[in-house]
Amino acid sequence: MKTPAAALLPPIAVERNLPQPLHRQVYDAYRKAIEEGSLRGGQKVPSTRTLAVELGVSRIPLLRAYSRLSAEGYFYSRVGAGTVVCTRPPEKRKSSNTNVRARRDGATVQLWTRYPATTTAIEDLTAWRSTGAFSVGQIAFEHFPLRTWNALVTRHSRRISARSLDYGNSLGSRYLREALAVYLRTARAVKCEPDQIMLVSGSQQALDISVRALLNAGDRVWVEDPGYPFARGVLELNGCDVIPVPVDDEGLDVAAGLRQSPAARAAIVSPSHQFPLGVTMSNARRRQLLDWAARSRAWIIEDDYDSEYRYEGKPVPSLQGADKSSRVIFVGTFSKLLFPSLRLGFVVIPADLVDRFISVRAVMDIAPPSPLQGVVADFIGEGHFSRHIRRMRALYAERRAKLVQTLSAGLPLASEISPGAAGMYLTVTLADIRDREIAARANQQRLSLVPLSPTYVADTRRQGFILGFGGVPVSDIPQAVRKLRGLVGHS
Repeated sequence: MKTPAAALLPPIAVERNLPQPLHRQVYDAYRKAIEEGSLRGGQKVPSTRTLAVELGVSRIPLLRAYSRLSAEGYFYSRVGAGTVVCTRPPEKRKSSNTNVRARRDGATVQLWTRYPATTTAIEDLTAWRSTGAFSVGQIAFEHFPLRTWNALVTRHSRRISARSLDYGNSLGSRYLREALAVYLRTARAVKCEPDQIMLVSGSQQALDISVRALLNAGDRVWVEDPGYPFARGVLELNGCDVIPVPVDDEGLDVAAGLRQSPAARAAIVSPSHQFPLGVTMSNARRRQLLDWAARSRAWIIEDDYDSEYRYEGKPVPSLQGADKSSRVIFVGTFSKLLFPSLRLGFVVIPADLVDRFISVRAVMDIAPPSPLQGVVADFIGEGHFSRHIRRMRALYAERRAKLVQTLSAGLPLASEISPGAAGMYLTVTLADIRDREIAARANQQRLSLVPLSPTYVADTRRQGFILGFGGVPVSDIPQAVRKLRGLVGHS
């Protein structure tokens, strides 16, 4: 028997310094989410006790907000199931932005082109794939709910039929896409329906399919500088012209991008948690970027790789959710949320581009592998996923705090720590070192140091390291930092 689905937490934020009382802020946020379709009929909402802990407020204003929402027909209470969104809430208005089918400019997009392989080698690949302390790609494997996962795998393996051995849908399992659509609408404020979601083998394939579907060889593309080297690799492999745009405390500098290449055809950004600096794109920059894309008929590929793990500040909704022109392609992955070997990611596609993406997918691998898609769907639908995220957020917050504390006391005064507000890594910049040489030596001491300098495209490169803390137990952090300090001191 299936366990009841746990309530997902929508990105609700409250601010005490506003003239609007807290109960009204919560009421307005829920009403807007319901009327815009982020929350839908029959979907559970968190209890006032759970929400009070998440928001850090008293239950009294939450009880008042829930009471009003129930009185007005937005919520109802069901015995044994908690508080649920009404199937037909009052005054429900269809959002003019949902499933926008904006007419394209008619420009022909060449799906298959011949060009020489121009990609540059990804530097320091060993550091990215090694499993020592501070590995950027490591999660807390020992805390994954294997008993629950194995039970779901066993259940699905008993249901394998002869028909299920055939090729699947090019978009992936409908069952999983439906569960994922509910999660993305609620937790990330993504505007999507199941038929807009394509399941892929990780965010890297999502980037590759997106670039092939939208761009031609020679097209200019903005990338964050510093930024994710593997995204640049996809662009170079497909013959695109990489335009490095500097990143500051507000994220991608859109004005700098406009000065360098106003006619660029696309931008690849990580607005909720920029890699590697960890900054969150400001609302002003988000508006500028969306305005540029709408005005120039350019594309934005939003890489949302680990923003569920947020430790400070207000929840940050997706950029895609604010897009009114259907110019944003939203990319996500389960590598950090579940585990990397699952090789499962997804891309949310504007409705009128789905056929184009399927055409590209058809010549790459036809369809995603299907055996574990049903398992993931049940893991989400039965509430295991949301509970796992909450447990991991608390665990990673503890590891992050310990690493920041230990680094602050153990590194030279000239160092600068950028912990960011989310994610599973932090960045340390250091003066008078050669980060690539130190990273090569660190591997011999079971330290996985990803050097910062190769993430830059421009000549001005800061030296330092990207330190993953997801796979490092709190008890191991002091010794790992001592090793790092010894390597830096002897550089």
